[in-house]
Amino acid sequence: MKIFKKESIPHQNIIFLMGPTASGKTKLAMMLHQKLPVDIISVDSALIYRGMNIGTAKPTLKELEICPHRLLDIRDANETYSVAEFYRDAIQEISDILQKNRIPLLVGGTMLYFKSLLQGLSSLPFANSEIRQDLKEMVKKKGLSALYNKLINIDPISANRIHPKDTQRISRALEIFLISGKTWTELTKEPNEKLPYKIHQFALVPISRLLLHQRILSRFEEMLALGFESEARLLFERKDLNEQMPSMRCIGYRQMWSYFKGEINYENMIYKSVCATRQFAKRQLTWLRTWKDVCFLDIDNINNSYTTIVQIVKKSYT
Repeated sequence: MKIFKKESIPHQNIIFLMGPTASGKTKLAMMLHQKLPVDIISVDSALIYRGMNIGTAKPTLKELEICPHRLLDIRDANETYSVAEFYRDAIQEISDILQKNRIPLLVGGTMLYFKSLLQGLSSLPFANSEIRQDLKEMVKKKGLSALYNKLINIDPISANRIHPKDTQRISRALEIFLISGKTWTELTKEPNEKLPYKIHQFALVPISRLLLHQRILSRFEEMLALGFESEARLLFERKDLNEQMPSMRCIGYRQMWSYFKGEINYENMIYKSVCATRQFAKRQLTWLRTWKDVCFLDIDNINNSYTTIVQIVKKSYT
C-alpha cells in the first residue's frame, strides 16, 4: 500500500531495523513490507554466503518470493567480504531503491555495517585479488607471524588493535598499504562522507534477557530439526574451506566443524553454539545501548513495534 505520491516527498528517508539475533527482525520487516513501500536490504555478515541457509536463519525461499531481500547470497563460502565492500554495495542498493520512489529498509544485526553507514567510511581501497593471493602465499611460506611483524613495522597502531592470529585483518591492513601507499591508520583519519538521508532508527530489544535466551535456544533446536547438521557437513567436506575462513567462523558452523573433527560431542556442540549465540546477542545489545537517536521496541510485542514504525514513517510524509 502506498502512503505517499512521488511529488509529495519532502526528503529522502531510509529505515534501520536493528536488534540482537533471534529478536524477530525478519518477521517485523516482512510485516512492514506489506504496509509500507519498502524494499529490504540485509545487513548481516552471515547471510551473504550461498549454501549457508539454515544455520544463518536466512529467510526461506517462500518468504523471499513474498518479500525479496537484497545483499543475500552474494558470496561463496570461500570468499571474504569487507565492511568497505558492504558499504559500497549498500549505498548502491539504497540509491536504486530511492530512485524507484520506495524506502530502503535495512535489516540485520551486524552493527559494524550499520555504523559504517551512519558515520561514513574512510577512503579505504577495495580488495585487490592479486595482492591478496601474494599475501596468502607469504603466510604459507613464512607463517602468519611474519606478516604480523611486517604490519608492526609499517602500521604499529593498527597492529596493536589486531590480534596476532587474525589472518583476515592482518592481511587487509597490509593490502591497504600495498595498494594505496598509506597505512590503515592514516586513511581512517581522513574525513568520512555520511549518508545524505533522513534515517529512522529502530531496534528490537528484550525487556527480559531470559526471554531472548529462550528464543535463541528454541531457534537453534529448530535449525537442527530443519537439517542444519547436513548443511554444515556439506561445507565441511569441501576441500576449499577451512575453519579459519570468515564463513566457517560464523556461530553454529564453527561448533559444527569442531563436532565433525571429533573435538567435541554432539551435546557439547549444541551447548557451545547456544552459549556463543547468547554472547553474540550480548555484544549486539552492548552496541545498541550506546547508539544515538534510536527508537527501542519490545521484541515481545511485535504488533506494537509494527504500529510504532508505521506511524513514525508515515509522519515523515505528511
